[in-house]
Amino acid sequence: MKIIRLIILLLMMQFAVRAQSGDECTVKNTAFSIGEQVYYKVSYNWNSLWLNAGEVSFKVNEGFFNNVPCYHMIGTGSTYKSYDMFYKVRDQYESYIDMQTLKPLRFIRNVNEGGYIINQNVVFKHKENQAVSGKGTFAIPDCIQDVLSAIYFARNIDFTLYKKNDTIPVTLFLDDRIYPVYIRYLGKEIVTTKSGKYSCIKFSPLLIEGTIFKGGEEMRVWVTDDKNKIPVRVESPIIVGSVYAELYKYSGLRSPVTAKLQ
Repeated sequence: MKIIRLIILLLMMQFAVRAQSGDECTVKNTAFSIGEQVYYKVSYNWNSLWLNAGEVSFKVNEGFFNNVPCYHMIGTGSTYKSYDMFYKVRDQYESYIDMQTLKPLRFIRNVNEGGYIINQNVVFKHKENQAVSGKGTFAIPDCIQDVLSAIYFARNIDFTLYKKNDTIPVTLFLDDRIYPVYIRYLGKEIVTTKSGKYSCIKFSPLLIEGTIFKGGEEMRVWVTDDKNKIPVRVESPIIVGSVYAELYKYSGLRSPVTAKLQ
């Protein structure tokens, strides 16, 4: 199972870029800060058997791109040693993000999944509306995000502007392709986890058919209903079985977790 890619996609898909062009693509960051760290435990279900598969973490560091300070986001994931005999995963995703616009500047993916290795490096040239990777130069629209930067960009969207069952578009650059997708806002719920009980915002994304996911809106995602908007739980069927990720530890958040009830 491709743990880190799967969970980054799961967590990324909870959010959407409300604006679609020009200056409206820019948001002010009020949701995260340098030093933030969040951790998730990942389980895989097959024939009613739950397996503890691995862990995923997301960290916000200070970085530099072309000698200019920026956010440096790092998402890492690995299977437990007990799961390595089935499918060993050691993955890392990185995104360098402009501190003013929250647009991606550079995206890096280094993955080792069952011996299958991928090394990818994408540079975003927003003034030229281009993304440059090892496979060529690709035209991109004004409002574009990579799968990791999308999480942090959209944590700053004002979701009070939407009502239940509204659909919200998002444009992603993934594997040298542009994907216009959307999420459906499903309201609010109380979610109980091992790390506590949270008041959450709930979403269902439209998934891309032909990937590890089943097409449609079967995935469910819950994020804290506060200024942080950190993902708390993700559930989704996949082609074989289902996957479940749950928040179990965090530190360095920008704001108090007021969504935590106990």
